[in-house]
Amino acid sequence: MKLKDIEAQMQKAVEATKNAFNTIRTGRANASLLDRIMVEYYGSPTPLKSLANISTPDASTITIQPFDPGSVSPIEKAIQMSDLGINPSNDGSVIRLAIPPLTSDRRKELAKQASKLAEDGKVGVRNARREGIDAARKQEKASEISKDESADLQDDIQKLTDKYVKKIDEELAKKEEEILKV
Repeated sequence: MKLKDIEAQMQKAVEATKNAFNTIRTGRANASLLDRIMVEYYGSPTPLKSLANISTPDASTITIQPFDPGSVSPIEKAIQMSDLGINPSNDGSVIRLAIPPLTSDRRKELAKQASKLAEDGKVGVRNARREGIDAARKQEKASEISKDESADLQDDIQKLTDKYVKKIDEELAKKEEEILKV
């Protein structure tokens, strides 16, 4: 396993963590809040964004315009069942989500949720590290590389790990600041 491959895996873990952070609401309307919502549509779970046009007309409202008018009820049900904590209202063809201001308790809860997502990202980075170090040890055992080369490679992998864990921590700090800002 090459160092570039390991770094690419770590970068993917950071990107996945950033995308997961986008699904946490911060008091402002944001269409990416609905990215994780799956709707039971004709017997199979379907991502909401593939069933409807989602827009944010103002800072406290999200509108969902389903492509199929028959999917209004399942979409509404999926939003109610989600962990968003928002009640949808519909006029038969358009679903509106009014984003209420966050309470301090809810902000703390969302900050904890962000910390958990960051920890999941760090686990991904550490898994890439473990795979890389295992590969280096196997190469050393098979006499493909020397003991010194193996030690250098393992040091480089650890430096990459520290770099990407730090990136995740920086992203978490930004997200927590965004969540806790009133």
